[in-house]
Amino acid sequence: MDLLPVILSGGSGTRLWPLSREQHPKQLLALFGDRTMLQATARRLDGSIDWPDIDVLTPLVVGNEEYRFITAEQLRQIDLRPRAIILEPVGRNTAPALTLAALAARADGNDPLLVAMPADHVIGDLEAFRAAVRSAADQAGDGKVVTFGAAPTTAETGYGYIRAGEPSSDGAFGVAEFVEKPDRATAEAYLASGRYYWNSGIFMMKASVWLAQIGKCRPDIFQACERAFNGSKRDNDFIRLDPDCFAKCPSDSIDYAVMEKIAGEQAHGEPLAVVIPLEASWSDVGAWGALWDIGEKNSDGNFLDGDVLTMDTRDSLVMSKSRLVCCVGMSDAIVVETPDAVLVTSRDGIHHVKELVSNLKAAGRSETAVHRQVHRPWGHYESINDGSRFQVKRIVVNPGASLSAQMHYHRAEHWIIVKGTARVTCGEQEFLLSENQSTYIPLGTTHRLANPGRLPLEIIEVQSGAYLGEDDIVRFHDAYGRDTTGDSQK
Repeated sequence: MDLLPVILSGGSGTRLWPLSREQHPKQLLALFGDRTMLQATARRLDGSIDWPDIDVLTPLVVGNEEYRFITAEQLRQIDLRPRAIILEPVGRNTAPALTLAALAARADGNDPLLVAMPADHVIGDLEAFRAAVRSAADQAGDGKVVTFGAAPTTAETGYGYIRAGEPSSDGAFGVAEFVEKPDRATAEAYLASGRYYWNSGIFMMKASVWLAQIGKCRPDIFQACERAFNGSKRDNDFIRLDPDCFAKCPSDSIDYAVMEKIAGEQAHGEPLAVVIPLEASWSDVGAWGALWDIGEKNSDGNFLDGDVLTMDTRDSLVMSKSRLVCCVGMSDAIVVETPDAVLVTSRDGIHHVKELVSNLKAAGRSETAVHRQVHRPWGHYESINDGSRFQVKRIVVNPGASLSAQMHYHRAEHWIIVKGTARVTCGEQEFLLSENQSTYIPLGTTHRLANPGRLPLEIIEVQSGAYLGEDDIVRFHDAYGRDTTGDSQK
């Protein structure tokens, strides 16, 4: 059998603000160790697994088009080239995402087992997870739809639950029912019964089985995805869907679209949907409290990350990303510092973070969308300072990369080379600059910055003019296929 990991990477993670932003959501963050959550998910099932009867294929990623370059870059950093990255022009939840993956998997006539994994989950025990997947492969190979139920450790009210039915085979249980997030008393009853599992959001089935079930349960989703995929275009590792067709696709989750409808169904005298118990220290890290729960804590019960000093502080999460953070006389607190925003709340108040982000967005605050450090396909830039008619940026260009050929109507730019070598095009001139050299780009002049070297190029850019917005870009040529009419990506 072929096993195809499908990474669902379209979430936003607003409950983890201010680390998670619209243009840099939580799956792109390194919350534990050096790898981001996307990178950890991509390595969860890979070619290092030696199963004699199962070939683990390179993963297929389904994600938002807005994150395409950083998604590809993060996979490149771990030496993993995906089977493809399917780009969704708009978010439509997990059922359409899995349908697109199944259509792509079937396009060459094969019918692999799909393991659908959200890119923003944490698995603490990798070997236990792989053992559960191996057990599920036998069930899925027989045509069943498998879900993984995380063994509950607390009466959690933030998760949906799965009620297990009668034992099936090989440690599986029939799925009797999917239930919504319960209140405290109901969650405690679920925990005491021993028959309920947290809904992990991880699923496994043959590609053909999923297409048959989504076609039966939600033909509108299946048909819209089929039209969008049939109208897609391949661009290197990217699959670009027909945007108009996909925009008409209804939004729904795997749970609502299919799983709830087939719970309790029989196929050939056995349950069609089965749940495999997953005892692998699973968490969806849906909020700051979950990060404190699973993080390594010191003797005072504190989870600390970054340049942090605490005194008389207990059972708290404190994270610093750019400066010293000191906490004195606190308990059960959440403190998260980033260069442009700081969150301070009690652990009991974390359920208000999503509402807070909505209020900030309604007020037009840019901190909900971007960090000061903004990633681009050629590297990244960081806003250092700004004021009336000026802005200072630190720009890092990857080796061999280049910004688009462009010009601005409202601003001029000064470039100072801090590290590396720059190839500069300014009007009709092209020349090289090295460390400590500088140049001036007049307003209205076509220009381009490139890194011809083998090391990252770092420059300081000083902008001056009447308007300094990122949409003041007229792009003439771009190596990354971006819109040459200007789309706020330098």
